[in-house]
Amino acid sequence: MADWEPPRLHANNDIELWLAADLVHLPIVRSVVATIATRADFDLDAIADLRLAVDEACSTLITRAVPGSTMRCRFTVSGDELRFTGTVHSDSDSSPSTKSFGWRVLTTLTDSVDSRVTANGQQGHQVDIELAKRRVVVDPSGAGA
Repeated sequence: MADWEPPRLHANNDIELWLAADLVHLPIVRSVVATIATRADFDLDAIADLRLAVDEACSTLITRAVPGSTMRCRFTVSGDELRFTGTVHSDSDSSPSTKSFGWRVLTTLTDSVDSRVTANGQQGHQVDIELAKRRVVVDPSGAGA
């Protein structure tokens, strides 16, 4: 497979992780998203939701990935939102099913989720899953109560 050129990162709010598209690496991705969410001041429930959602998204991507290929995970914190985009190369041109239990998990645990498949020349197809979770902002003055 040809080299995969990483896109430019946006300032210092993007973190990218490239690893073999193998289920054995899921604990690493879960740890990374939990660390990023903790540093972005997400509450414990949101951190747990993000760990599960990213795990489900990556599991879905890994099962579609060309054997022996790479999975790219991008994490972006912007304001009160953490956005995750996972990408793999696949031989299949079909999107993940939005009727599956896994997709239901993603839509329940996040504020938004989307997938797309694009043709990638001789490398087959690129499959992306993007999800976002917003941090609950607490009004310390109690004015909103």
